Amino acid sequence: MPIPLVNSVASWFLKKRIHQMELFIKYPNEVQEELLKNLIYKAKNTEFGKKYDFSSIKSYAEFASRVPIQQYEDYQACIERSRQGENNIFWPTPIKWFAKSSGTTNAKSKFIPVSEDSLELCHYNAGKDLLCIYLSNNPQSQLFTGKSLRLGGSKKIYRTNGTSYGDLSAILIDNMPFWAEYSSTPSNDVSLLHDWEVKMPAIVNETKKEKVTSLAGVPSWMLVLLNNVLEATGKQSLFEVWPSLEVYFHGGVSFEPYGPQYNKILPREDFRFYEIYNASEGFFACQDRNDSKDLLLMLDYGIFYEFITMDTYGSESEKVVPLSEVETGKNYAVVITTNAGLWRYKIGDTVRFTSTSPYRIKVSGRTKHHINVFGEELIIENAEEALKKVSLVTNCEIVDYTVAPIFMEGREKGAHEWIIEFKNEPRDFEQFKTELDLALQSVNSDYEAKRYNNMTLNMPRIHQAREKLFYDWLKKNGKLGGQHKIPRLSNSRCYLEELLEMNK
Repeated sequence: MPIPLVNSVASWFLKKRIHQMELFIKYPNEVQEELLKNLIYKAKNTEFGKKYDFSSIKSYAEFASRVPIQQYEDYQACIERSRQGENNIFWPTPIKWFAKSSGTTNAKSKFIPVSEDSLELCHYNAGKDLLCIYLSNNPQSQLFTGKSLRLGGSKKIYRTNGTSYGDLSAILIDNMPFWAEYSSTPSNDVSLLHDWEVKMPAIVNETKKEKVTSLAGVPSWMLVLLNNVLEATGKQSLFEVWPSLEVYFHGGVSFEPYGPQYNKILPREDFRFYEIYNASEGFFACQDRNDSKDLLLMLDYGIFYEFITMDTYGSESEKVVPLSEVETGKNYAVVITTNAGLWRYKIGDTVRFTSTSPYRIKVSGRTKHHINVFGEELIIENAEEALKKVSLVTNCEIVDYTVAPIFMEGREKGAHEWIIEFKNEPRDFEQFKTELDLALQSVNSDYEAKRYNNMTLNMPRIHQAREKLFYDWLKKNGKLGGQHKIPRLSNSRCYLEELLEMNK
C-alpha cells in the first residue's frame, strides 16, 4: 500500500479511536460498570456462570459478594479441562490458545486462556491504540515509511487436542493477518525460532538490512539484540544502522536500570521511548504522553478492574475496591475480570495511581517480588529508583541484579544481600554500598526505620557478578528469550544462592 494512502487510513482510524478514548476518560466508572454487566451476561450460561448464578447478578456489589477472588491454582483444574478441548467452562466461546508463562505461582507453568475476544478486542486493539496515541502526539512521524523491529518470545507454538499454547508474543505473531508481516521485521519464521542462541544472530542478520523506524520488546532482551547489531555492523550508534529510527515501545520489566545504556546507543534528543503494561492475561495500560512516566489505564478492552490495598493484602481483612474507589499514592494489587474467562483473578502485579482523572498508574512491582522479612516492605519500584540514583552518583551502569534477605541468627541482625552485574562498575564499591543504602532509605521510610542505628537491619551486603552471570542462569533454567525476567526481589534466598554458586 502506498505511504500516502497508509497515512490517510491511519489518520481516519486515529481520529475515530481518539474520540472513543476520550469517552472512557470522561466516563471511566460508567464504562467499567457497563463492561462488567456485559461480561456477566455473556458468561451466564457457562459452568462458572451457573455456579455463581450470573443470571441474577444486577450490580457490582452482588458480583463482589458472590464470586471469590481467584488465583491460578484455583483455576488450574478448569484450565486443564479447557486445554483438553472442553468448552463453555469459564467463557462461552471455545478457547483455542493458551499463553504459557512461568509466572510466580506454585505451578511450574501457567497456561493463561486467550479467547478470540481477548485476542482481537484486547491484544490487537491495544497495538492499534498504541500507534494511534503515538501518532496523535507526534504528527510529523514517519513511522509507516519503514518497519517495526519486534522482539518476541522464543517458544514454539504447540498444538494438541485442538488447542495451542506458547509464549503470548508467539501466539500474537502466529495469528496476525498475512499483511502485518510486511510492516514488521524479522519475518515470522525467524521470530518464532525456538533456540534463542540461533534466533539472535538470525534476527541481527535479517534486520540490519531493513529500514527500521520503531522497536518493540522487553528492555533487557532488546538491549542484548541491539548491542549485537552494533557489534555485527561495527557502528557506535543505532542511528548509523537505521537513520529513520524514531521510537521504542517497551514493557515487561522496569526501564529504569537500562535507561543510561539506551541513551548511549540512541543518542538523539528527539528519540521517543513509550512504555506499555501488558501480560499474558491482557493489555492494561500505555503511556499516552511524550516523555511521561505514568501510564493511562485502558478501560474498554474487555477487562474489569478491581484492586486490593497492599496494606491488607493476604490478611483476613483484605480490602478489595473497584476503580471508582482507588486513591492516588497507595500501592494496590491488581485483580481482573476478562473477556477470556478470568473472574476476579489476581495477576500478581502491584500498581500505584498517579491520577484518578484520568486514571493513570505506575507499575510498582509484584505481590511476590518484594522483601518484607523485617517489616521493611521493599518493593521493586524502590529498588529501581535507588539504583538509578546511585548509578548517577557513582558513574556506573547496571546490567542485572537480584536481592534476598540475610536472616537473623541469634544476636546477629538481618540485612539485604545483593548480587549485581555491572556494564561499567563503580570505582569504589564501599561508596556504592553506602550510597545505595542511603538511596533506599530516601525512597522507603520503612527501610529507613529498620536501618536507624542498625536497629533491625545491618548495612546491605553486595556481590559483583561476573559477566553474563544472569544470562547463564537463565540459560541453565531454560528461560532464555523475550518474555523471561530476572527475579529482582525475593523473601527467599533460593535464587540468590544459586547465582552465588554460579558466580564462584
